[in-house]
Amino acid sequence: MPRAEFHLAEAPRYRDDPLRLPCELAHELFAGGETAVILARSLEQAEQLDEKLWEFDDDAFVPHQIAGDEDDAITPVLIVPPDTAAPARNVAINLRDTAALDGFARVLEIVPADPARREDSRRRWKAYQQAGFALKKCDR
Repeated sequence: MPRAEFHLAEAPRYRDDPLRLPCELAHELFAGGETAVILARSLEQAEQLDEKLWEFDDDAFVPHQIAGDEDDAITPVLIVPPDTAAPARNVAINLRDTAALDGFARVLEIVPADPARREDSRRRWKAYQQAGFALKKCDR
C-alpha cells in the first residue's frame, strides 16, 4: 500500500527558509540509501532547490541534479520541474499543488506553517485518502 507523509514545517528554521525542509528530507532519504524525486512547482523553484541542496548544511552532501539528461538514472536525488520526464523512483517529495498519486510507494508532503496556507494540503490529504494511501502526520 502506498504511503503519504505530511510534514508540518512549523519550526522557525522552516518558516524562515521554506526550501530547507525538502533539502533535509532529501538528505535523510539519501543517507538511508533511497533514491527520490523532488517534484518542483516550477523551473524557477527547481533551480532554487538545486542551489539550496549545495548550501543548506555544510556537513550534508546530497548528489542531485535537475532532471533531463543522461545522468538522471544514476543521480540519487532528481529535482523535477513540471513537464519534465524522470526515471521512476519509489519516493517523491511533492512541492506541487496536486497530489502525486502515480508511481510512488511513498510521498512526502510539506504542510506550510501558516494555517491560512494549509487548504491545498488538506485537499491533497483527501486525494491520497481516496486513492487508498496510508496517511501519516509528521511534526518536524
